[in-house]
Amino acid sequence: MRKIQLLILSFFLTGISISFAQQPQKPSSVEIYNQIKKLNFLGSVLYVAAHPDDENTRLISYMANEMNARTGYLSLTRGDGGQNLIGPQLRELLGVIRTQELIEARKIDGGEQFFSRANDFGFSKNPSETLEIWDKDKVLADVVWTIRKFQPDVIINRFDHRSPGTTHGHHTSSAMLSVESYKLTNDPKIYPEQLKYVAPWQVKRQFFNPSWWFYGSQEKFDAANKSKFTKLETGVYYTGIGKSNQEIAALSRSRHQSQGFGSTGARGEETEYLELINGETPKERDNLFDGIDTSWNRVKNGKPVGELISKIISKYDFSNPSASIPDLIKAYTMIEALEDDHWKPLKANAIKNIIASCSGLYLEAVATEQEATPGSTIKLNLEAINRCAVEMQLVSITTLPDNKTTAQNSVLKNNNDQKLSIQLQLPETIEYTQPYWLKEKATVGMYTVSNQENIGIPDIIREVKVVFNVKINGVEIPFERTVVYKYNDGVKGEMYNFLDIVPEVTTSILEKVLIFKDTKSKMIPVKVRAGKDGIKGNLQLELPKSWVISPKQIPFSLDKKGSEQTFYFEVTPPVNPEEAVAKAVAITENKRFDKDETIIDYSHITKQMVLKSAESKCIRIDLKTSGDAIAYIMGAGDEVPESLAQMGYKVTILKPEEITPERLDSFSTVITGIRAYNTVNALAHKQKILFDFVKNGKNMIVQYNTYGKMVTDQIAPYPLKVSNDRVTEENAKITFLAPNHPVLNTPNKITEKDFQGWTQEQGLYYPDQYDAAFTPIISSHDKGESPKDGALLVAPYGKGYYIYTGLSFFRELPEGVAGAYRLLSNIISLKQPIEAPKQELKQ
Repeated sequence: MRKIQLLILSFFLTGISISFAQQPQKPSSVEIYNQIKKLNFLGSVLYVAAHPDDENTRLISYMANEMNARTGYLSLTRGDGGQNLIGPQLRELLGVIRTQELIEARKIDGGEQFFSRANDFGFSKNPSETLEIWDKDKVLADVVWTIRKFQPDVIINRFDHRSPGTTHGHHTSSAMLSVESYKLTNDPKIYPEQLKYVAPWQVKRQFFNPSWWFYGSQEKFDAANKSKFTKLETGVYYTGIGKSNQEIAALSRSRHQSQGFGSTGARGEETEYLELINGETPKERDNLFDGIDTSWNRVKNGKPVGELISKIISKYDFSNPSASIPDLIKAYTMIEALEDDHWKPLKANAIKNIIASCSGLYLEAVATEQEATPGSTIKLNLEAINRCAVEMQLVSITTLPDNKTTAQNSVLKNNNDQKLSIQLQLPETIEYTQPYWLKEKATVGMYTVSNQENIGIPDIIREVKVVFNVKINGVEIPFERTVVYKYNDGVKGEMYNFLDIVPEVTTSILEKVLIFKDTKSKMIPVKVRAGKDGIKGNLQLELPKSWVISPKQIPFSLDKKGSEQTFYFEVTPPVNPEEAVAKAVAITENKRFDKDETIIDYSHITKQMVLKSAESKCIRIDLKTSGDAIAYIMGAGDEVPESLAQMGYKVTILKPEEITPERLDSFSTVITGIRAYNTVNALAHKQKILFDFVKNGKNMIVQYNTYGKMVTDQIAPYPLKVSNDRVTEENAKITFLAPNHPVLNTPNKITEKDFQGWTQEQGLYYPDQYDAAFTPIISSHDKGESPKDGALLVAPYGKGYYIYTGLSFFRELPEGVAGAYRLLSNIISLKQPIEAPKQELKQ
């Protein structure tokens, strides 16, 4: 299903100017100068943590922009297990969003991004659980691989490897694996299969980056003995771009929009502390690279390169950057002549970009359509313009992946825009555009990436490119450009996307979970979309033999690329409860297509296409429902309303301004979406209306909210305090505290079986203090912990019921967990209040 989300402007740093995610860089003279200075620093630092948004953007920005070090961030996961504040995407789709947010963050703070294959399976309370669910050896191998490939002189861990159980288990695990890798990366006997592509490498120093929250408060951190820590004064003001280091870091951190990490920039003095955990203590405490040669002397025959670049820096003309081109060309040829496998390609690529920037050389390859299929021919419009007086010639054009070179031999005169069109034949074997880590079957804890060279690459791997071979001052230089698609929006102007390679046909079952409460058949809609003109074939819906499908197949014919048509299959479930997977398949010219195309489009990130198997979970379930009309108030975003509709309820999404007594009168139940009281400010002024709704004989169900930062302290008609309590073990044993309560008995009899097969977690942010009016219904706990009783709290209020639940219905319902449907039906069906047992306020 193609999902289009709200557009949000994004920032793009080389000058921190506003731009869209895919637009080409156009650096200013000051930014070019800073890039030249960075050419002369050959030191690198790798920051290591567990998730997107764990990184210290202030330190990354400082290392990249003040120290001029090559700076990387290794996030072991892509953040798949988090919550989403900007849309309904969860799990791997959320991981795609958070991956792109990290890539955009690095564009702002100047770092580079890397990942391991670890799958963020959700909150973990200790590293033992984490490393059991992850394949520890594979994640460790990925850490070693990244270090050998990146070759950092210094590693900085965000988390403390010595404090298991005090923070998220993924956090501590990231530090533990980083520390363990320190002694392994230079040993050729460790993961020898990697040495086909990389060499052993020894990191010089490894640090832990503490801050006040490791100490519990700013006051405790201020009072702590930090005499042995390395101290970095990171509150730098960059006069060339008019921003402080903290302001850049805040812009970077604010890319994490899906997690609600918008950040306000700061100014003035600021100190970061680093505790040495491996390697020799720097003699100069405030210099991470003390004793490490970060000059061109570290490269064989590199000294003359450094001397020439120093000359270029000293003579740089801010009013005429192109004056540096002759010496930059000379430096480029010297770098290309070096015998070095690491710094040579990095600096050669950097200096090519600088040469293009100094000359105003603009090179672009634009496809006339945004999507193409394997084997098709696409038209590319090429543009090349030199905007300086330096002599240039466009020698030839090389297209990839066909590696075809076409001679041009045209002079690029100053400010004379040259445009041409070429045809590119795509190979039949070209891969579809999609996140490469989602192509192979994953486990709960690990993504599968079979190609060793791809491990750690942050982004989608795009094959269609054009190389402009340009001769500048007699030296031919190849400039590679990824093919893009662009168009003009009447409001926003020039808009960019990348070219996507798509299947000839995609299919989609419009409902990802199909609930059958009885043996009645349902009409199931299946959408077919054309990836090219003139596509026709037969559409089939595949299910086990116990499910009856009519018709067996439906012919389709789509004339135009991008056109869609929806067809309906009648599906009759079996008599007995059963779960099955339905697959939508298009057969055309003896080829089978079974991919569902999902588009994720937020303008603070690059538009993403994800191809998944076109499947839906079909559940013949023993489910009874009562009640009819439900008003749903969205919070951070979830797919619970779709699941309610599958259960047979009439669901209306209510906007906050629609919460009035008159509007609510037609509903039997109001449900607030996840984190509604964290994100919907207007709810603070609607509580009396909602509580009166309950008092008059209706039900109100409040799903989980995070503790702290709520729009109101009075989220319930009785005292109730949300805590950080959660049960992360999805199969933790359930104890029924109120076995005779209607919520466990009517209209469905709830048993322990209904809590089997839950995914990621049972629930989160349970209240730990609540009024005696509430009846706690169930209790469970993770191993080694005390019972958590706040997962489901029910209180009569007037003639109705108020229910608070931290159970993760927002995860379980879209995953088709039958017991979650049955329990939610009972919660909605509560009718006649019973007198709650008298209790003391639970502490």
